[in-house]
Amino acid sequence: MSQTTISIRVDQSLKRNFDALCEAFGITTSAAFNIFMKAVVRERRIPFEIKAPTTESVNLKALQAFKVMREIVAESETPYLSLDEINEEINAVRDERK
Repeated sequence: MSQTTISIRVDQSLKRNFDALCEAFGITTSAAFNIFMKAVVRERRIPFEIKAPTTESVNLKALQAFKVMREIVAESETPYLSLDEINEEINAVRDERK
């Protein structure tokens, strides 16, 4: 399939923000426009909504994961380690590698 270039003019700030969101989605700006245009042609309307995760949703997922890890540790009867004990173990392993 032959390809062509589309050139559009947008506000510099808008482009920066759009590029950042595309990066958050894990796609390039060009890929985002291709996805958009194919969907519009296929469905003959603006067919979808794309959202970047909010900081609040990311924090909530992290907190939920932390709680699950805590439960796993509690159920495994693994002894509690203080931060100092954890750092001692890490340093001991690093010393062994030297």
